[in-house]
Amino acid sequence: MSCLRKIGLLALVLIMVGSSASLAQQPGTSQYKCMIQMTNYMGEGAYIVVSLINGKGAYEKTLYVLGSDKKWYPDVKEWHKALGKKTANISAITGASVAGGDRSVTVLDIDNSKINKDYKLRFESAVEDKKYYVKDLEIPLTTEALSAKSEGTGYIRYVRFSPNTTN
Repeated sequence: MSCLRKIGLLALVLIMVGSSASLAQQPGTSQYKCMIQMTNYMGEGAYIVVSLINGKGAYEKTLYVLGSDKKWYPDVKEWHKALGKKTANISAITGASVAGGDRSVTVLDIDNSKINKDYKLRFESAVEDKKYYVKDLEIPLTTEALSAKSEGTGYIRYVRFSPNTTN
């Protein structure tokens, strides 16, 4: 490969990397489609909470709740404890619970200033009369992690993200 071609290829790669990194530095939020594929467990639908966790491990924001019946929120123990009585404001970011073997696609609004900083996305899951997973999946909030497939450890088989280009 000629030296000129190598320089051109390097410039193209740098432009692509720079444009994805600059997205994380733009003000406002970006929308990401979040596909959650569940394992083939038996039992009721899982309640899953997607939260933004700061560098100190504290809950900063609830991004989405799969499961809209508030009577089951105490089963998602750590999230419910962290939220206290503030669960009334989450109706706009709730959807149906998801059963074993099924998948769910939701859209998450992520603050661009949090990407590539010391934040994580935590997927917490609970199923009636079954084990509770406080960290079914934790994903570093980086441009790299938002473009990869991440494996769960409980009811979630894996999660994939893609930019929401229909907004």
